[in-house]
Amino acid sequence: MIETDILVVGAGPAGSMAAKHGSLNGADVILIDKKSEIGSPKRCAEGVSKEGLKFLGIEPKPRWVVKEIEGIRLVAPDGTDVWLNDEIKLPEAGYILERKIFDKHMAMDAGRAGAEIKVKTIAKSLKKEGDSYIVTCESMGKEFNIKAKILIGADGPESHIGRWAGLKTATKAKDMESGIQFEMCNVKMIDPNVLEFYFGSIAPGGYAWIFPKEDDIANVGLAVIQSKSEKTAYEYLVDFVKTCPATQDAKIVELNVGGDPVGGMIKDLSADNILIIGDAASQVNPLTGGGIINGMTGGIFAGEVAAKAIKEGNYSKKYLSKYNELCEDHLGDKMNKYLKVRDYLDALNNDELNSIAVAFQDVEFTEISTPELIKNLVKISPKALLKLGKLF
Repeated sequence: MIETDILVVGAGPAGSMAAKHGSLNGADVILIDKKSEIGSPKRCAEGVSKEGLKFLGIEPKPRWVVKEIEGIRLVAPDGTDVWLNDEIKLPEAGYILERKIFDKHMAMDAGRAGAEIKVKTIAKSLKKEGDSYIVTCESMGKEFNIKAKILIGADGPESHIGRWAGLKTATKAKDMESGIQFEMCNVKMIDPNVLEFYFGSIAPGGYAWIFPKEDDIANVGLAVIQSKSEKTAYEYLVDFVKTCPATQDAKIVELNVGGDPVGGMIKDLSADNILIIGDAASQVNPLTGGGIINGMTGGIFAGEVAAKAIKEGNYSKKYLSKYNELCEDHLGDKMNKYLKVRDYLDALNNDELNSIAVAFQDVEFTEISTPELIKNLVKISPKALLKLGKLF
């Protein structure tokens, strides 16, 4: 039996942040991950905002920042495009990461803060015993138990930890995007410093993207809601690559797949002796599907609250609900708004999206940000004004 104050299951960016901040605040922390290499395989388009990293206190490193973004290109179904470039403020633009390096960097930060890290270690089951959880783990063919006063579930959208503990972490089918992505070379982008987003029936319930990593290297992917789709996500991506001018001669060097929960943050983020963070808590922007910054924010809050609970000797749901309050105050309102915007955009057909793109040609944007886009959408569309006018 191994005993610890806090056990974090999952060494993605959210889990590593929880482990780091739990350790920095005086708790004994163990961080486990089922993979033999933290960060691989990636399940992410690898984009983060500069403002997000700044908020988290993370200094960009050349080792894991592969591209600094200078603008955004939005492409309607008929090819009409809207360019938002570096002549205007870019608070939500940022960097393209190399997640295989970034995730390890964050885990190393947790290790430097004092957390013990166990790779190729899978949580197989858990049980409540007194005022602790006992988690049965397996590593290299051997089983062992870890007894933790507080358990932090950071094990992704298919989270077992939350379900095993009795929390309602399951995502409804209508809120789970199926994401698929190729990393490709010989991609012929108009501007290799700009993020490209493609909308409409090319990706039902989601969108397609081209995120540049080098001059001819990019992540090319899409996400769809299967209940709204007539084909698999893979078939939609193959069709997109064949028809998009930038990718017709591109070559695939990597395939990534994964689910993305876009239904908004789960209601119960904690119970006695347990907290849920990151994709496991659906701390994902419902509109963009991005979850790195939100998940890491939840990780900080969870690590700090858990460490304070250890000091107080109080691991009750009531005490740990401070984590819920922090997440709701910082993430809840924005996520609820973006969920309503997502539902609105999902209801638009190709012709309506084309009309919006045409109207956007004459709009003077002051910055590249989601609220700025929605505010201008409301200005040009009576339908958007009716549905979204009070949100931003």
